[in-house]
Amino acid sequence: MRDALIFDSGVGGLSVSAEIRRWLPQLGLDYVCDNAALPYGTKPDAWLVERIVEVCLAACAESHPRALVVACNTASTLALEALRARLAIPVVGTVPAIKTAGETSRSRVIGLLATTATLNRAYLQRLVADFAADCRLVGVAADALVVAAERKLAGAALDAEALAAALMPLWREPALDTVVLGCTHFPLLRAELEAQAPRPIRWIDSGAAIARRLGQVLDVVPLAAPAATLPAVTTGTSWATGADATGLATALAGFGFAPPRPLPAVAAVPADTAISAID
Repeated sequence: MRDALIFDSGVGGLSVSAEIRRWLPQLGLDYVCDNAALPYGTKPDAWLVERIVEVCLAACAESHPRALVVACNTASTLALEALRARLAIPVVGTVPAIKTAGETSRSRVIGLLATTATLNRAYLQRLVADFAADCRLVGVAADALVVAAERKLAGAALDAEALAAALMPLWREPALDTVVLGCTHFPLLRAELEAQAPRPIRWIDSGAAIARRLGQVLDVVPLAAPAATLPAVTTGTSWATGADATGLATALAGFGFAPPRPLPAVAAVPADTAISAID
């Protein structure tokens, strides 16, 4: 039995695994990704709910975790209720760190880098109304950054001009002082994003909050301050619906996970499920 299984559509959840290991280095982690179904944002909601539940149940049967971390905004928005109905273990979800941004922004102008699917969901408007109602939110659909993060961890070169173009709408707002990274893929590009900023910006993601919540549900006390570097860890097991994807084993190894195993008993992705956008 492992302490936690981290689920994402691709490699974005690795940014969450890093935060968990920085705050809760005593936990044993496994990882599963549904990369055969990437991108999630192009799929119908009903199909995604069934798919996410199918993949998570299959992975939990392999890992036997004490908790499941859904390190994906789309999956959290759509499938948490269904997962909690089918699993006897705690399920920790992911939402953009709007609350933290609302607490820390001095100018009250906040940027949100997210996928088109996330920006279009009603839950985002509820988060803003509840936690940053006095702020102006500058939402930017940064779908290309999902692909960039996957490429980076696979060892491919990034297109600096494409990154600059994705971020340009933020810099048109001179008062903006805080940017929420509203997809778990985006912290994997933190250094590249900071290099593009024309002035000091506070970058916020959900990783630390997820780590703290996981500690609560497992009754494990996190460190008083996060480790500066990732601790040495026993290699965790990983699974993928597309285990032979180029660069995936390398990406997982960089975060302390063994090469991915094929995930048994998961259906192939039909060719006619795509409709629009990336997440």
